[in-house]
Amino acid sequence: MLFRHFDLSSTKSAHLTTSYSTVVNVEAREGGSAGSAGAPAPPDDDDDDDEDLVQALTSLQKSKRGMPSTGGVTMTAEPRSGTEVRPAVVDDFIRNFLIKVGMERTLDCFNTEWYELQSKGKLGEEYTNPVPDIYLRNQELDEQVVTMRKEMEKMKAIAEKARGTWDNFRKQRDFHRMHHKRVVQEKDKLTNDLKHLHKHYLSYEPTLKELQAKYQVAMKEKMLMRLERDRMRARVEEVEAKLKTLLESKVEAPSTSTKTRKTRKGGDSKLPPDEEAVNPYADLEFDAPRVESFQLKKAFRAHLNSVAAVAFHPRKPVLATVSDDETWKIWSVPNGDAVMSGEGHKDWVSGVDFHPSGTHLVTSSGDSTVKLWDFQRASCAHTFTDHTQAVWDVAFHHTGDFLVSCGMDHTARLWDTQSLRCRQTFRGHVDSVNSCCWQPFTNNVCTGSGDKTVSLWDGRSGLCVQTFYGHMNACNNVAMNLRGDCIASCDADGVVKLWDVRMVAELGSMTGGPHPVNCVDFDRSGSRVAAACDDSVVRVFDAKEMKVVSELRGHESAVQTVKFDPEDKRLVSGSSDCTFRIWS
Repeated sequence: MLFRHFDLSSTKSAHLTTSYSTVVNVEAREGGSAGSAGAPAPPDDDDDDDEDLVQALTSLQKSKRGMPSTGGVTMTAEPRSGTEVRPAVVDDFIRNFLIKVGMERTLDCFNTEWYELQSKGKLGEEYTNPVPDIYLRNQELDEQVVTMRKEMEKMKAIAEKARGTWDNFRKQRDFHRMHHKRVVQEKDKLTNDLKHLHKHYLSYEPTLKELQAKYQVAMKEKMLMRLERDRMRARVEEVEAKLKTLLESKVEAPSTSTKTRKTRKGGDSKLPPDEEAVNPYADLEFDAPRVESFQLKKAFRAHLNSVAAVAFHPRKPVLATVSDDETWKIWSVPNGDAVMSGEGHKDWVSGVDFHPSGTHLVTSSGDSTVKLWDFQRASCAHTFTDHTQAVWDVAFHHTGDFLVSCGMDHTARLWDTQSLRCRQTFRGHVDSVNSCCWQPFTNNVCTGSGDKTVSLWDGRSGLCVQTFYGHMNACNNVAMNLRGDCIASCDADGVVKLWDVRMVAELGSMTGGPHPVNCVDFDRSGSRVAAACDDSVVRVFDAKEMKVVSELRGHESAVQTVKFDPEDKRLVSGSSDCTFRIWS
């Protein structure tokens, strides 16, 4: 679009509008050399257009000064500046179009030919008139269409992106909705569980109060029993002194002693006083067995079913085994020759032990009985039937006059082998009592239970002396060293723990792997602990450094029991593969 300045006269004002081509023609006529020199060069850029416009205005002003006056009237110009929009002509329209589309060479050719034809006067008036408004409007609309299309493409891209975002939001909404529903369901379930637990707790609360009251009563009775024990101890000492004087003055014949033994069978035996029970191993030191060099010497298929327990004879190289096939057998060691066997239980046999003198054998069974076997008569001497459920373990007292057993009825029982009756019932565990043993040369009984505790009981009063807490699963077996100052226990998590009896504290913990440990046993020195593991391996631990020093592999199934012989020369293990194996 081109603009120009013009002057308005006082008598007559006229709009002077001249197209770009007209200005150029005027310039050519004033120069007088347009016909000979040819058409001028077309403007290349905006600077050339401005120069041509200035030249056209200058030549127009010159032509106005040279024009004669009309009608003798002299026109005096009073210049007033103004601005008017010049209508677009055809050639400018075409030039603008070519510049817009970037056709520079075509523009040069057009300018050359146009100026040549214009200088020769071959262009008619219809080609120099302004462009009709409809074309200008069409061009403007075309530009708007192009702009709108670009904006539409941008909007399409934005819409696609928004659609993807919306899809993601919808998926996330669905996911969170499902998650919310699941959380609500879990919340409802937990709420119901809490309600049930609360009701369950309320049902136990009266029982807990009752047990607390019983505990307080038991503690009071315990204190009274201790006082009574002190009184009785003084009286017993006096009586024993008198008896000792009488026995020293009296000489008994062998036949008389036999008759006396027969007459005693009907009466109760007495546990020895603590002052008289001296542990001969308390001050002895033994060398630890070289379990690192132990190897499998022999394997014996002893039973038709799993071997549950083994026990060594206190004086002879003889081994007793019991099995789930309801039998017990005695074998020579190390040859493994069968010496004796016994039948009589109606269910699996779980525990076995020899009398300290080696004349009797005791076994426990799943038929809720404990049987006492007499080797001299080769028969069952007596059957104890006070247990109400299966019996897991049994052990003789060092005097041979008593034995202790434990079972699934949550109790351990003290039996008198003279009067053949139950003298004490140890109650306190809240789950099956799985193992029991005597503290060497004392009247204390150690038990391990499915309630994850190890307890020490006074055999005379039947009261619990100490309870050791620390196992996280059911305690399967307990054993004590010869000095009687350390307890080893194992549980279903594969953990072996050592306890200090005097300090009532845990000495350390050892792990036998992820499988349960079924049995433990000390050697004579008390520095090695053998463990029968459920992964068919016998592991031997160092009780001081709390680490595994040897692993004995050879069984084909879970190892149920393990035992050091009295001289620590060999180790015997029994397994669910129906065999017992000798390691040395």
